[in-house]
Amino acid sequence: MQHSPLIAIVDVDVATRAAWPPLDLARAYMDGGARLLQVRAKQVASAPFLELCEAVVASARPYDASVIINDRVDVARLSGAAGVHLGQEDLPATAARQQLGAQSIVGLSTHTVEQIEDARREPISYVAVGPIFGTATKDTGYDAVGLELVKQAVARVGAGLPVVAIGGITLERVRLVTDAGATSVAVISDLLTGGSPMKRVQQYLRALG
Repeated sequence: MQHSPLIAIVDVDVATRAAWPPLDLARAYMDGGARLLQVRAKQVASAPFLELCEAVVASARPYDASVIINDRVDVARLSGAAGVHLGQEDLPATAARQQLGAQSIVGLSTHTVEQIEDARREPISYVAVGPIFGTATKDTGYDAVGLELVKQAVARVGAGLPVVAIGGITLERVRLVTDAGATSVAVISDLLTGGSPMKRVQQYLRALG
């Protein structure tokens, strides 16, 4: 997986609440320099979700940006996305890899040391750890795990597997997370802080640089 310090998550519900059409929000993130986007929609039917993902993938090509789809391996494949981000209740990573191919990005969310240990044996591109801090955006069913689990993940997976921190990440906290060893951060709500997602992404990339 090409290293990207920021995964900009286009969450349809969050975008709608902020009065941003999801496709426009994706473009604003890419205008700011984001080169790895995740598209996430928990409440959208399959057909309109596929249509959105196809549009985001097409928009990403001129930026040489990669798009991954949350949860939906079928939509990732049909839209031509670069890969998928899986939760603990989704298809196994092995099945996703078989459907999407060896070059695809397959990320996996983990919330406990045991899940991190299991993830090490899966054919994944990165392991996501979270929620690091409290978050109102993403109900994982898990309490905030804190920076200690980031450190545990880094120690357990070794240098070969990137560790992505997610959950309650803000610009003010981002250095805490990378100092704990995270390779990248995945951000949803805080990218909309300040009213200019493009400028917010630029601020993140400067902080992560």
